[in-house]
Amino acid sequence: MPADLTEVIPHRKIIRSWLAPIATKNTAYALFLVVSDLALFALAISATVLLAQPALQVLAAILTGLVIGRLFILGHDACHQSLTPHRRLNRWLGRLVFMPSLTPYSLWDVGHNVVHHGYTNLKDFDFVWQPYSIEAYRRMPAWRRVCERMYRSGWAPWLYYGVEIWWKRMYFPSREVMPTRRGIFTADCLLVTAVAAAWIVALVHAAAATGQSVAWLLGVAFVLPLFVWNALMGFVVYVHHTHTSVAWYEQKNDWSAASPFVSTTVHLTFGAGIGTALHHIMEHTAHHVDMSLPLYRLKKAQALLEQKLPGRIVIQPFSWAWYFQTARRCKLYDFERQCWTDFAGRRTS
Repeated sequence: MPADLTEVIPHRKIIRSWLAPIATKNTAYALFLVVSDLALFALAISATVLLAQPALQVLAAILTGLVIGRLFILGHDACHQSLTPHRRLNRWLGRLVFMPSLTPYSLWDVGHNVVHHGYTNLKDFDFVWQPYSIEAYRRMPAWRRVCERMYRSGWAPWLYYGVEIWWKRMYFPSREVMPTRRGIFTADCLLVTAVAAAWIVALVHAAAATGQSVAWLLGVAFVLPLFVWNALMGFVVYVHHTHTSVAWYEQKNDWSAASPFVSTTVHLTFGAGIGTALHHIMEHTAHHVDMSLPLYRLKKAQALLEQKLPGRIVIQPFSWAWYFQTARRCKLYDFERQCWTDFAGRRTS
């Protein structure tokens, strides 16, 4: 029978009680994942430097960027205090596995845990891929409208994440963006700066030792992996909360009434083991319902939610056709009519 979509979604506490038996943390398994992915990163970056053929170096660099994504997902869990049961260990592991993506741990904690999870898809609170209204878009200077068209073209998630999230909000953010100033913010930014500097210096020495061009090695073993990482991250956060069936909200009361921890997230499904390769981060509804769920429990938790809440969770099989159709349709948002529009303000959802 089809689901009764007029039925109120149960309170979040009730839904989390369904998941409580699943949300157990395993320190040994978490450490195994961390060590395995760090070893994979070391292997991939070494191959990028040492392989004899440029084409093979490029392939190894792409793999390095994808492994940076896996490490980041582990750090994301650690930052949520869901990777292991030990808070201090989570903080140290989080900083460690965030290093290859040059992510300042404490600033990610504030922007992601407090803002994004606290106010998912609420206008002027959740800044991650927040759509503009037609009025706000028309008030932008021409150069900023060009940026927005590029960001939402489907081809530039790397540019969006690199500029709008990492550069503006993560790496020594301005007082305008981050009015709160804490010593730990500066310390974490200095830490990732030191990591980047050490990475570059090591590649310069490696170029001399292997007889390669410094510019080439910096490009293939530093710039390209970080480009791939930014593209992956921008893509993932886009598809997690952008869908023609997913709403954004201007008024907090409307947002609260919509059970946003369920209604504003997308479960994107893949074949060929891709979900597993991404540490099940695409089982995203379960993660938003209960951030304490470890990534190695998300698949089971997501299945339980979809069994208990049939028809209430947006489940989308991934295809590039769907992705680019979404990019064509989800340009701006009409907050009064609660629908997506194109850049001319025409309704598309």
